[in-house]
Amino acid sequence: MLDSLIAVFLVIATGWCLKTRGIVSPEHWIGVERLTYQVLFPAVVIATLATAELGNLPVLAMGLSLVLAILSVAAVLLLARPLLARAGIGGPAFTSVFQGSVRWNTFVALALASGLLGRTGATLMAIAVAAMIPLLNVICVLVLARFANGRPMSAGATLRSILYNPFIWSSALGLALNPAQGLLPAAFIGYLDVLGRASLGIGLLVVGAGLDLKRLARPNLAHGAAVLLKLVAMPLLAWFFARQLGVAGPALTMTIIAGAVPTATAAYFLARDLGGDAPLMAEITTLQTVLALATLPAAVLLLG
Repeated sequence: MLDSLIAVFLVIATGWCLKTRGIVSPEHWIGVERLTYQVLFPAVVIATLATAELGNLPVLAMGLSLVLAILSVAAVLLLARPLLARAGIGGPAFTSVFQGSVRWNTFVALALASGLLGRTGATLMAIAVAAMIPLLNVICVLVLARFANGRPMSAGATLRSILYNPFIWSSALGLALNPAQGLLPAAFIGYLDVLGRASLGIGLLVVGAGLDLKRLARPNLAHGAAVLLKLVAMPLLAWFFARQLGVAGPALTMTIIAGAVPTATAAYFLARDLGGDAPLMAEITTLQTVLALATLPAAVLLLG
């Protein structure tokens, strides 16, 4: 576990070094990020879900445990909204705390899953992708539309942003192809496999390039709330619900990892585009990614 985690964070650190040293220019990082999110990552999700033997896995129990964990944290935050407002966390800042508390870094999770359990780990984590991504995108867009200062999105624009999300349509396509996996051409699977192998390394480099260590000087209540809810409460809740639903073995380990990884770097772009507090989102993402080097193995060792 520690070896896989160190390898993942070394790749993330490499991405940070490439950005800070100017080896890859900022405009090029934008293109790399788009390539990763819109092409490479969908390929690995489609290939994994389309070829997985889902009948032998606790798909419903694992997916439901993660959904319940997300909804629990979301409910706590929405109920605490008046208290947070009185503490100085306004609407845009609240949306960043919300995203930082419920979203997950899929690249880190998939890289860890593959490093620990190979294809079995990737398949189990793909179940988490299919369960979590649609829900997370819906609730985060709705929270931003309600509490951020940007122009409110129309119902049609909100629906399009959800349906066109590459995480959602790739999950849906992979699951739709799964029953006919024996009929899929080998060249098509090979094509997806080649793209998918590129996604994890490049995705982790993008995660590193999105970090800004200069923003960690003055953590406050918003940072602390997002860290505690995402890195402590989320894996605990995922573990609790998974155990109640009978999830055990490798599936339980992957459930804990899915809950314990830091928030998604894509949250920054959603905050920026929909009127959230983008600088705070960047700070939360950086802080969680650094702290996860300690909290992730602790969660797996203590709960797994």
